[in-house]
Amino acid sequence: MRKTRIVVLDDDPTGSQTVHSCLLLTRWDPETLRLALLDASPLFFVLTNTRGMDAGRAAAVTREVCRNLKQALEALEAQGEGINPILVSRSDSTLRGHYPVETDVIAEELGPFDAHFLVPAFFEGGRITRNSVHYLLVDGRPVPVHETEFAQDSVFTFQHSYLPDYVEEKTGGRIRAEQVERFLLDDVRSDLRNRLERLDGNVCCVVDAEIQADLDNFARQVKQVAASGKRFLFRSAASLLTALAGLPPQPVAAGEMYRYVREGRPGAVVVGSHVRKTTEQLEVLLGHPGVAALEVDVERIGADDAAMLESLVERAGEAHAEGRHLVIYTSRTEKRFPDQASRLAFGERVSALLMEVVRNLPRALGFLISKGGITSNDVLSHGLALRTARVLGQILPGCSVVRCPDDHSRYPGLPVVIFPGNVGDRGALRTALERLAPVQAEESAGNRAQNM
Repeated sequence: MRKTRIVVLDDDPTGSQTVHSCLLLTRWDPETLRLALLDASPLFFVLTNTRGMDAGRAAAVTREVCRNLKQALEALEAQGEGINPILVSRSDSTLRGHYPVETDVIAEELGPFDAHFLVPAFFEGGRITRNSVHYLLVDGRPVPVHETEFAQDSVFTFQHSYLPDYVEEKTGGRIRAEQVERFLLDDVRSDLRNRLERLDGNVCCVVDAEIQADLDNFARQVKQVAASGKRFLFRSAASLLTALAGLPPQPVAAGEMYRYVREGRPGAVVVGSHVRKTTEQLEVLLGHPGVAALEVDVERIGADDAAMLESLVERAGEAHAEGRHLVIYTSRTEKRFPDQASRLAFGERVSALLMEVVRNLPRALGFLISKGGITSNDVLSHGLALRTARVLGQILPGCSVVRCPDDHSRYPGLPVVIFPGNVGDRGALRTALERLAPVQAEESAGNRAQNM
């Protein structure tokens, strides 16, 4: 019997935020893909980081992954190890990303498909879809996502929360709103198989979901129909992956992730994301008495990077020796750029400096928290130079923990938290740190109580 593997092309490294025990790949050569296809986990993630690229580069990287994946699948088939892949283009739950660029390339290289599904619901982050309208829950109130700050993203601006209109907008009218198949809540909560079996021609479908059970029922029937020969492609947020994978609870509970911290030593937090939620969380974190604030002045980047790096590394070493947690963050000023290319290029320069800092953090570091999707991808692939990493589970809803291999040249066994920019309440970043350093958190709480 052929094995089924869920292959996720992830445009930043946060898509594993609802699963565990699977591999994240920062390389996608055929041999690395072959190893992942043979892994015991039912799914793995290829971290393409395409959300941090322009559309041309995103298409080229996606095409390279697809061609290498096809080569790996064909080689396994020739060895009698046939794999049935379920392909997912995982992207942002607030609709930012290179759609339809990536799904078009996947269809060209690995198709034909009978349908592609847009499933942006992400319950841990308060994203639901109802009547084909995608919402962000703000203080419990559903706000159409086009009315939020995310729709004003300087690279991925959009004007519609009604998903058929979003599809028409993003495809430039190639797929008209009235051509989009809508799977409403009543549909996903009922028997879908006959309807799924009738889909063909890579028709675009949008899927409602308000709770995890909606996607569990949807995914179960999709897999049943796919097993009979139908071919489907998915563009989704993370909650669909929970449903497709059907994993048991993670082996180590969120509140016990401190067990992975190296000898209970202080750690570091690297903050690159600039969304408002991240800034609010950073403010709360900097109020922790056990942290040392190390700001990276983005206005100086490109002028005296070497001097800034030397100063940051020296201060980080001193603070770590004093037993404090390092908080390394980019200044919160919002720079303006004349075009998308300039903005992306500057972002790469900022990331390059941050990764130099990561590569030179104290060797005795106990843990690392990376805040922001693109920042986290760069931390894993460049700062830590990992080929693969295994997801241990979540420390907070939507925040995965991975671990460096024991033979890592600088940080063997280091636990790393992948913390998306737009996830969590105001205190979430501080909560993550305190879960990794519970003794210091208790001492901090005791000191606050004495001072009241």
